Amino acid sequence: MNSNLVDSKEERGKKLRGRMQRDIVIERLRAKGCRITKQRLMLLDIILEEECASCKEIFYKASKMDKGIGTATVYRMINMLEEIGAINRKNMYRIACGETCSLQNACVIEFEDNTILELSAKNWNKVIQTGLKECGYASGRTIKSVTATACNCEECTN
Repeated sequence: MNSNLVDSKEERGKKLRGRMQRDIVIERLRAKGCRITKQRLMLLDIILEEECASCKEIFYKASKMDKGIGTATVYRMINMLEEIGAINRKNMYRIACGETCSLQNACVIEFEDNTILELSAKNWNKVIQTGLKECGYASGRTIKSVTATACNCEECTN
């Protein structure tokens, strides 16, 4: 059997499922009384198509596409998607990257001076593993996953 044919069927299936998910989410948003704006559609596409580990990472990707988008827009959209049951924020922040993973931009870090540091999965794993060892937590164990909790305190949200 032609592998290109199989790949294209699998790809078409993924795209169809993605469109169906998108349509269901849009319908739920409308039922909740939300306007479906270009920015909301863009954010929904980013969330559905990419593995984002945080609201800031979604914002970073969205701001590359639309310079006028604000972080508050991203946070409101995430809250709305969670409210309608489209996403679960607990799972959104689960990071599972091993030492051999080839994922680029597995971790995006934004510093106070607004500079961005993008770490590959391999480098992210190395940073976490080194930090755990340095603090005496690793004890020769290998990381399976990291779950981060979003902070909503005033200091972090301002």
